[in-house]
Amino acid sequence: MDKKVCFICNKDNLNKSEVGLNKKLLGRKVGRLYCLDCLADYLEVTTEELLAKVEQFKEQGCKLF
Repeated sequence: MDKKVCFICNKDNLNKSEVGLNKKLLGRKVGRLYCLDCLADYLEVTTEELLAKVEQFKEQGCKLF
């Protein structure tokens, strides 16, 4: 499995929730991945809002998480 690295800050080994959130919000074929903090900045939301979305998607049974 290849390493998942944040496009902005170069944080490596992004976790499953970070990768899943990128795919869910930016499209399944997204080429550039963001860590949670950089994704929040990019989308102009808080990290807490993104974490709440992760939980919501998990409760809905989304297979990306």
